[in-house]
Amino acid sequence: MKTISKVLAFAGLLLTTGVAFAQQPVVGVVNLEQALFNSQAAQEMQAAISEEFSDDQARAERLNTELRELVTRAQRDESIMSDSEKRKINSDAQEKQVQLQLISERVQAALQERQQAFVDSMRQNLGAAIQSVVQEGGYTLVLNADSVAFFDNVYDISGKVTAKLNELNQ
Repeated sequence: MKTISKVLAFAGLLLTTGVAFAQQPVVGVVNLEQALFNSQAAQEMQAAISEEFSDDQARAERLNTELRELVTRAQRDESIMSDSEKRKINSDAQEKQVQLQLISERVQAALQERQQAFVDSMRQNLGAAIQSVVQEGGYTLVLNADSVAFFDNVYDISGKVTAKLNELNQ
């Protein structure tokens, strides 16, 4: 009788454990921004933007070099410069800083605009890629990485989503 009770208890334990295992959620965490901006389409967009603004980048580098030279010259020759030379260098430096600021603001605004347009154009494909990865991986719960305080990298499916996104965009 004791043996039968033990066997029944053990069988009950196995059944409950099996049910518990069957109900365990399969969790994934996705970093949407990383998945999207690591995609081939994002790389191509970034290359196009770099090419489009290469003249501005070269001009900004040139202005930075000229500004550094002005500052170095002003520091080096301050004791032998007249007041008018100091004012001229100051004026030139301010002008170069204003030009740098304008270039920076224009490029930054254009970059944000392009990135937002890219995100908008890819939103549907990103959703489809996530859905496909969820179905293929049997995930029952997928969380946004920005909403999770901590997660082990074993749960990160961002790379899978990027790969699926690349596949969908071909």
